[in-house]
This record gives sequence, C-alpha cells and structure tokens, in this order.
Amino acid sequence: MGEKKVIEASMAVAIAAKLCKPEVIGAYPITPQTHIVERIADFVHDGEMDTELIDVESEHSAISACLGAEATGARTFTATASQGLALMHEILFITSGMRLPVVMAVANRALSAPINIWGDHSDSIAARDSGWIQFYVESAQEALDRIIIAYKIAENKNILLPAMVCLDGFTLSHVYEPVDIPSQKEVDQFLPKYSPIHKLDPKKPVSMGPIGYPNSFMEFKHQQQEAMLNSLDIIKKTHEEFSKKFNRSYGNGLIEEFMTKDADFAVIAIGTITATARHVVEELRKQGKKVGLIKIKTFRPFPEKEIIKATENLKAIAILDRNISFGQHGTLFSEIKSALQHKETVVNSFICGLGGRDVTLDHIKTAIEKTIESKQTIIDWLF
Repeated sequence: MGEKKVIEASMAVAIAAKLCKPEVIGAYPITPQTHIVERIADFVHDGEMDTELIDVESEHSAISACLGAEATGARTFTATASQGLALMHEILFITSGMRLPVVMAVANRALSAPINIWGDHSDSIAARDSGWIQFYVESAQEALDRIIIAYKIAENKNILLPAMVCLDGFTLSHVYEPVDIPSQKEVDQFLPKYSPIHKLDPKKPVSMGPIGYPNSFMEFKHQQQEAMLNSLDIIKKTHEEFSKKFNRSYGNGLIEEFMTKDADFAVIAIGTITATARHVVEELRKQGKKVGLIKIKTFRPFPEKEIIKATENLKAIAILDRNISFGQHGTLFSEIKSALQHKETVVNSFICGLGGRDVTLDHIKTAIEKTIESKQTIIDWLF
C-alpha cells in the first residue's frame, strides 16, 4: 500500500519519476521546473533513487543525454520549461523520429520576450508538431499518475514515441495538494521494465539515426504518424488499466466532460483553468443556463473524434487558449474549428492567461455570456 501526503506538485512529479525507475536522467534547472530536478537530486544524494543523474550545461544537452541513453536501452527522464523547451527543439524531432520513448515533465511557462517566468502554454504548444505525445494535467495527483501512465504508453511496442506531461507553471508546479502516492510494488506491477526492440549494443552492432534518403524518408514519417494515431486507443486502454489498478480514474485519458449531457453551450480548456471553469459552470447551472465543460487531457494525438461526439448537440462553444499563434488565433481554437468545420456549432476564441495573467471567474463568465449570444465566430482577448 502507498501513502497519502500533502506535497508540492513538483515533488509529485519527482516521486513519480523515482517510482518509474529511470536509469538515466538529464537535468538542467529552469524556473518553474527547478523544484522537480532539485527533488530528484535529493533522492539520488540520499540513496533513495538508483539512477545516473547527469547535471548538464543546457537543456539541449539534457535532452541529448536522454536520447543517447535511451538509444542504448535505458529508461530516461527529464524536465524543462519555456526557453529550455525551446532550446531542446532540434532534439525533440530527432527523439521522436528515432522512436525513443523518453518521458519529460514540462512546467509550462511563457516564452520570451519580454522575459516572463510565469505560466502559459506557449512553450509546449510550440512543440506540438515535434512528434511527442502531449498530456496536460490539472492537479498534483494527476501529474504523478500520468507520468507513470506516460511511460507505459510511450514504451508500448506499437507506439515507441516520447511523451510530455505538462503542468501549469507556478499555478500547479508550486502548489501543495493532498496526493496518494502508490507503493513501489504497485507501480512495478503496472509498469514493466523497459525492454526495447532495438538498442545500441557492441555485441550486436546496429546503426541508429542514419540518413533517410527520399526513397525511404516518407515511409519513416508515415510509420511515425501511424504510431501517433494508434496511440489514441492505447491511451484509452492504459488509462482504463490504471483506473482498475489504482482506483483513480481519468476517464479515457483524452477528454473529460462535465455537465455536457444536456448542455447547449460549453467551455473547452486545458490545464488548471478548467478548475475555475468548473466553478463557473456550476454557478451558471444554478441560474438555469445549460452550460458544460470539456477538458482537453491529451493534445497530441488530437482527440478529434471524441471532441466531435462531445460537441454534437452544442449550439456554441467558448475556447479558452493560454497561447497565441501570431497571425492566426489560439491553437486549441484552430484545432477545434477544423474538427467541427462541417458542423453548425459556433466556435469562439478567447485568448487568456498569457504570461501568468489570472484567469478569473468573471473572465470565464464573460466568455460564456458572449458565447450564449453569439451567432457567428467571436475572436477576443480576456484581460
């Protein structure tokens, strides 16, 4: 049996990493991720964690160390945020292209300039096309659990793709919450030892990551895309398996619906602002307004079918984006607008919470009220 503690979400991530027994960790601290790698360093120093902790000189080196170690058959872990993730960008594509199931925690933070250390989703959303599975969490408990789940999915022999578990910087990363910590035995039963199909081994020499000529490159990319799409079912099955094992459920692991069965309108959001949105929905329900909430739990692969089904009876939707694709709109809005292009549902874009700006009850209430009145798409910013 495990234990229950009130701990910081960053500590929950560090504990999850420890429970998953990575053999190599590439670490470089950056706010607001710092507490994650600090806690891991404490575990290693105190003899609680048997891993090769490599303190590198940059985030580019951290992910490169993980790539190299993973290629030899080691389970690896790293964590970063903001400019750190941006510095990793080159290697993100190589890691996924080589089909190496590295797991990384991202403490979401705004990208400079101006310099900003507070949370939004611009860092991980900018990496959405890098071939990494992307999970977004709302609580410390979910952060711990979905690190464990991420390894099981990423290392599945039909997937073999890296995965990010994203938690909002400061708003979640530095928050203390009650967390059920599973025992090592329970995690070992759920997550088997990593056993790669191919690895670098001097006794059985192979080449990994060679040049891909035009007559083979598309085949590699097609296989990568198929693996990403196939992960949709694996994500569902793994979350179901986790629920049975640990008596905690995150639904299908793709989206979560709240009061949507009879709803005419809904809010769609990612991360911690869904908690605020939930309160607003409850309040508006008491006023007789048929409003619901859809939380995006997995952004890559994008759960298009689930979103189409969840929104099939809605008149209009308010999309809350904590990112902006300059010259276009919020990225979540663009994805959902595309998914619902053949539907009559009005899809509205609300940019909010950039650079750690508070997203208040009134902000979300305003977005919903505008959505209820909308007859055509609204593009707006919530200041």
